[in-house]
Amino acid sequence: MSVTSKSDSLSFAYDECQAITRREARNFYYAFVTLPKARRRSIYAAYAFSRIADDIADGGGDLESKAAELRELRESLRAALNGAPEGAIMVALADSAATYNIPESLFSDIIDGVEMDLTKNRYATFDELREYCYRVASTVGLISVQIFGYTSPEAKAHAINLGLAMQLTNIIRDVGEDAGNDRIYIPQEELARFGCTEEQLRAGIIDENFMGLMRFQTERARGYFMSSTDLFPLLQPHSRGCASGLHQLYSKLLNRIERRGYDVFGERVSLPVWEKLRLTFTLWATNFITQNRSQ
Repeated sequence: MSVTSKSDSLSFAYDECQAITRREARNFYYAFVTLPKARRRSIYAAYAFSRIADDIADGGGDLESKAAELRELRESLRAALNGAPEGAIMVALADSAATYNIPESLFSDIIDGVEMDLTKNRYATFDELREYCYRVASTVGLISVQIFGYTSPEAKAHAINLGLAMQLTNIIRDVGEDAGNDRIYIPQEELARFGCTEEQLRAGIIDENFMGLMRFQTERARGYFMSSTDLFPLLQPHSRGCASGLHQLYSKLLNRIERRGYDVFGERVSLPVWEKLRLTFTLWATNFITQNRSQ
């Protein structure tokens, strides 16, 4: 293959990843577009890979076939990072991993996380849930900071916290939907502590017990959001807007859930497009100023 055709193939691979991200990442995409092109397309590749894993776990078919597909994905990942990628997403992922020194273990952890959904639909304690959240969300944060660039290894701990905060927000937002699919991510210990039952979650009953439980979940997520703000100054200036954007988007989502009185059983809680666009414009402007000052 000529140099030109290799370049064209890689460009096509990244374009495919961007198309997937634009279509599927309703919140992420608005923050991703603030990154410089090279880093932005690598974030698209990482997202597209995690989307494949999620779709396998959440898709149709029996557990055995899903487990087999995830084994195949793990084998494809290993082959791609060892120089033999197959398919557009793996071509882009392999290039990104090599460019930004992203270890295979982080991508493998994502697969480990979605595999948990095949066999585990209840969590006894928050420590158990935290392990799940780390695998499906914090690992994405760790991949992201490799792409963003950072000035201190402390950035990794804060990226883990941002991933936890975002995943806990998702869990709060999707309580009703998940319960309908026989998935209860609220720790059993905490359901009992606040006097809530799984039947109540499935029925969508909002009472004082439920609101107390949701306030507790919200404050924990907010605590992780607060601690993750220490990440931003540790990132390269061109990437701070993206991390800040993700933080702000999900913080606003959490605030909106709270303002609705924790009614997560009706219309899905989301941010309007105009608010996402306004935030994107603000982040672009902030990025421009920050980069000029750092030069």
